[in-house]
Amino acid sequence: MSVLAVLFLIVVLAAVAAIAYAVTIYNNLVSVKRNVDQAWANIDVLLKQRHDEIPKLIDVVKGYMTYEKDLLHSVTALRAQAAQAGEGPARVQAEGQLGTTLGRLFAVAENYPDLKANQNFLALQNRISAIEEQIAHRREFYNDSANINNIRREQLPEVFLVGLAGVRERSLFEAAADERADIDVAARLAH
Repeated sequence: MSVLAVLFLIVVLAAVAAIAYAVTIYNNLVSVKRNVDQAWANIDVLLKQRHDEIPKLIDVVKGYMTYEKDLLHSVTALRAQAAQAGEGPARVQAEGQLGTTLGRLFAVAENYPDLKANQNFLALQNRISAIEEQIAHRREFYNDSANINNIRREQLPEVFLVGLAGVRERSLFEAAADERADIDVAARLAH
């Protein structure tokens, strides 16, 4: 074999190796993107379940909470806002506000002994609380997936293929400002 043939073979093998490497990176990026999509879809299912339970909860508490109309209106408005927010930071923020407001609703319910004894209310409260717990777990998985996605977007050599693979920046679920304030107060009290 001549030197020219050997060089040509080396160039062809290097090109094939480079293409195979690029394809592997591309496929990994697609996998990362799909994992984030799946994690979001899992959260979305639970959020829809929570949204389905909220009108039932409002109906049950309406008759008992005569002085809490603003809170009930707020829950209803935040549910509608979250449902229309689509996907991304606006949805994350709206769902966070809805979760916080539901927590306030359950806290206010403590002032109504008849409501606390109502079996429908207790069942809905337990159902929504279980959904909230599942949402929290799924948010952790989503945040892990989104973080991996965001890191991979910035790493070399992936940065050259993210546009081609359709990998975009993903927002993380973060605690709402009022939730962080509660945590900060609890931390100060603990010390």
